[in-house]
Amino acid sequence: MSLAVLKSRALNGMDAPQVTVEVHLANGLPAFTIVGLPETEVKESKDRVRAALQNARFEFPAKRITVNLAPADLPKESGRFDLPIALGILAASGQIPADALEQYEFAGELSLSGELRPIRGALAMTFAICKSQQESQQEPAFILPRANADEAALVSEAAIYPADSLLQVCAHFAGVDGEQKLQRHSPASQAARPHYPDFAEVKGQLQAKRALEVAAAGNHSVILIGPPGTGKSMLAARFPGILPTMTNQEALESAAVQSLTSGFSIDKWKARPYRSPHHTASAVALVGGGGTPRPGEISLAHRGVLFLDELPEFDRKVLEVLREPLESGHISISRAARQADFPARFQLIAAMNPCPCGYFGHSNGKCRCTPDIIARYQGKISGPLLDRIDMQIQVGALPHSDLLKQADGERSAAIHARVETAFERQQQRQGKANNLLSTTEIDLHCKPDEQAGLLLRNAMNKLNWSARAYHRVLKVARTIADLAGSAQIATPHVAEAIQYRRALKDQ
Repeated sequence: MSLAVLKSRALNGMDAPQVTVEVHLANGLPAFTIVGLPETEVKESKDRVRAALQNARFEFPAKRITVNLAPADLPKESGRFDLPIALGILAASGQIPADALEQYEFAGELSLSGELRPIRGALAMTFAICKSQQESQQEPAFILPRANADEAALVSEAAIYPADSLLQVCAHFAGVDGEQKLQRHSPASQAARPHYPDFAEVKGQLQAKRALEVAAAGNHSVILIGPPGTGKSMLAARFPGILPTMTNQEALESAAVQSLTSGFSIDKWKARPYRSPHHTASAVALVGGGGTPRPGEISLAHRGVLFLDELPEFDRKVLEVLREPLESGHISISRAARQADFPARFQLIAAMNPCPCGYFGHSNGKCRCTPDIIARYQGKISGPLLDRIDMQIQVGALPHSDLLKQADGERSAAIHARVETAFERQQQRQGKANNLLSTTEIDLHCKPDEQAGLLLRNAMNKLNWSARAYHRVLKVARTIADLAGSAQIATPHVAEAIQYRRALKDQ
């Protein structure tokens, strides 16, 4: 047989379109050609495949070898096509049977010794395999490196067959002894709850802790404002530990995005992502992009927390790219030849100093910044972006007497329990977090009583809020009422929500 056909997968954003790997052997001067829009990593597979076959004691055909990766207009990247190309050469040259190859899909990068190295995007590829084979009523079978088996097995409908080397895969098709067959992978046991840093380690800052509890319960975005050393970064790092427990669907969505950058391991299953890019990060690093679009920090923080420390130090153009994802929960990246969509339902936690020196309003009186300098510094954050941040929290400096005390604050587990209860009320009432309510749903579920409505109208007129700011205060008040177990939004709930809107500047 001089022609072999196998199946594999490419990556296009979150999608994994099927790629048909066709290998043809012809007479003529020995040559090895790969066609079908391969990028550099795929072109280099010629040398990896040749060395792997020879070191595995197979015969490398001294013929004209043509490998076609179809469809021809889909760019192919990374080393995941090494395994199907090598198997195609062996099948086309008659060194392994080709009958059962069509029942499987293959992906894996080969080392020069023939060992299989992990690939990125295994989870997204497994999702796509299951989706494409649902109509055929066949069980999806996927052969891939053992290092990717645990993440691929998170898709319970798929039959995952991990292998350590090219020889093991060849023995699976050539051998008649059952011991030589690849064994279906069993999913690894999953921990009940991930480990997070504890809020009990943070001394004082009861108001900030309360505000973060409200933010966690309603999925609200937060900006923490205060002098250096008051615990803003420490609070943010412990915030994922009080968020509601991830559902299986949320965990799969998050894991699929992490898989695209090889950043997922089974140890992170159901752990809320926590991303903290440096303030020198570019817009592409934040939202994603590149010639072959890849997810940025906002997508890698999907279903988790994006922490932006020293917010005014970010380039203003970089911060402005957050405006649409904060509202929509996804990002569309368009390039001349490629387009890709990535999810970006993250929870923004930002931190900043009140002025360039950081000590404006501090009791030590160190600040010498003029009002113009302070206004210019705070003005680095545009009004439209600040308008999209639900809560503005003042984190003040602690007295020395409090710092000398032993940390004995409330543990994250207790706060998490209250957040979980409030979040469950939201799911039962409207099926989503309060922050995701539409205008119509706000009118339906966020009705304040008469006195609370009067207080809210007076605050709106006095502080010149936009319609967006008004709705966001209402949603925060709804979350505070949920934490209190109240079906009605009362005056104390609205008053607390208003205070969470006034730390930096009136919107």
